[in-house]
Amino acid sequence: MLSKRLLSLLLLAVLWVGAPVAAWANHILIPMDEAQKEHLKAYGIAYWLLGKQVEVDWLLNYRGGAFAFDAVAGAENELAVRGVTYQVISEAQYTGVLSQIADPNANMDIMKLEKVPKIAVYTPKGKQPWDDAVTLVLAYAEIPYTQIYDDEVLRGDLPKYDWLHIHHEDFTGEYGKFFRNYRFRPWYQQQQRDSEAAAKRNGFAKVSEMKGAVVTKMQAFIAGGGFMFAMCGATDTYDIALAGLGVDMVESMYDGDASDPQAQQKLNFNRTLAFQNFQIVRDPYEYEFSNIDMQPAERGVYEGNDYFQLFTFSAKYDPVPTMLTQDHEKVIKGFMGQTTAFRKSLIKPDVVVMGENKASGEVRYMHGTLGKGTWTFYGGHDPEDYQHMVEEEPTDLALHPNSPGYRLILNNVLFPAAKKKKQKT
Repeated sequence: MLSKRLLSLLLLAVLWVGAPVAAWANHILIPMDEAQKEHLKAYGIAYWLLGKQVEVDWLLNYRGGAFAFDAVAGAENELAVRGVTYQVISEAQYTGVLSQIADPNANMDIMKLEKVPKIAVYTPKGKQPWDDAVTLVLAYAEIPYTQIYDDEVLRGDLPKYDWLHIHHEDFTGEYGKFFRNYRFRPWYQQQQRDSEAAAKRNGFAKVSEMKGAVVTKMQAFIAGGGFMFAMCGATDTYDIALAGLGVDMVESMYDGDASDPQAQQKLNFNRTLAFQNFQIVRDPYEYEFSNIDMQPAERGVYEGNDYFQLFTFSAKYDPVPTMLTQDHEKVIKGFMGQTTAFRKSLIKPDVVVMGENKASGEVRYMHGTLGKGTWTFYGGHDPEDYQHMVEEEPTDLALHPNSPGYRLILNNVLFPAAKKKKQKT
């Protein structure tokens, strides 16, 4: 039999051999390049960690915008349950990664994610299932959000949140200009009844007037430090509503009386976020709001060749657009919507263009600041359905867990969690 002393020595030897693993393998790296099996759910993991007060390093331009954090109890189990690819690495290995990122010649940087963003989605309670890519991806990534609409915005609830997404709203008060094709559909008629009731409830004679008050509240939210994200028709109609505050731009089938014949001349582009000098579409039967949106005939693309290029920014000097363009692909498959592509000639000069089809003169993804806050506009309806039609079934994101187009949405969701850095000069 072994003596007690020998057993003790053997036990110490085992502990000594195992100690380096326990001491050094204390970081978890979530790669976001082609090695990742579940890009979209990886964002949900980052959000989950922030909710548990675990700081997350967003490694900009390193392995597709990888995430890293100190190993904590339950993290590996959560990663496994959600199917997210990860690596456990030692302190020495992570120090090597940080050294590589810190190299002045490397277009990489570290963004500390520190707080869990409070997310609001501006969307009606009667939202149709085909309506919104953002709520689809938030649900798939398991990122919680609060649903708000006109009543909550008008009573002043927006400052409770860090990040606001606007679903595919029509802020002109024309119900998406669906009158010609869908005015007899029960969902369209219910939408109109609900909107008119909300306007009356909040003291407005018309839905268009109420929407004007809503976009004004949202603008104040941004200026006060909020983050706003919009897609499809919620982008151009937002600016149209701001430019046309106090102007009747809506025809009788939408609000009961004729529009102002001088509506175009009365637009004020000083109030808008992104666009200027645009022409509104006066025809109430035309499925278009203005010339901001590029038309199919002039775009010169179709599903097989519709792509846009993400810009590459300096991670160390331009961290905000770098965060918003993190992706494992730089050429993104295009997709259509009621508002698909923004006419570049109508975009204000201080707007940061982050994705464009230069040959067509169209911008697909852009960003700007207002006061203490920011906004992002993203053209198109559904990144994984080229021409998603009204009344179609919603996209099943389990079939697209690595969608580069949907990743751009989730970059914006995590953006408010970042610790602000002083700009380098």
